[in-house]
Amino acid sequence: MKTREMTNDQALILIAEDDPDDQLMLQDAFEESCRHCELRFVCDGVELLDCLTVINQNADSQLPDLLLLDLNMPLKDGRQALLEIRANPAFSTLPVVVMTTSKNDEDRTDCLAGGANDYLVKPTTYQELLTTVQSLKTYWKTYD
Repeated sequence: MKTREMTNDQALILIAEDDPDDQLMLQDAFEESCRHCELRFVCDGVELLDCLTVINQNADSQLPDLLLLDLNMPLKDGRQALLEIRANPAFSTLPVVVMTTSKNDEDRTDCLAGGANDYLVKPTTYQELLTTVQSLKTYWKTYD
């Protein structure tokens, strides 16, 4: 896998989210807050792990700068996907932020113990989502 040289806000964000409305809102928020971000969406945990496997097997591919992971997805949920991602040494440096509707303390504790870098409850307003997207830049933005 190649390491990408980035400037300013440039980043590749992989988003595992099955809800089309949430995908659209995330796309809009990233376009407004991070115009140079490239987004890739997958709709379930199986598709997510397949995508990461292809990246890992292709020497010209780049590991995403951030994975936003929904917990409640079909086929393989975010909890299962997180465990499999963290079990693979090739993805040990991949920042994973769980972004979910679950306010359950047990989910939060389990995800952080399972290797998530952060756990965020999905914002309820678009303005809050913009603020959240801005805060996510700390995962890839380098400061001079």
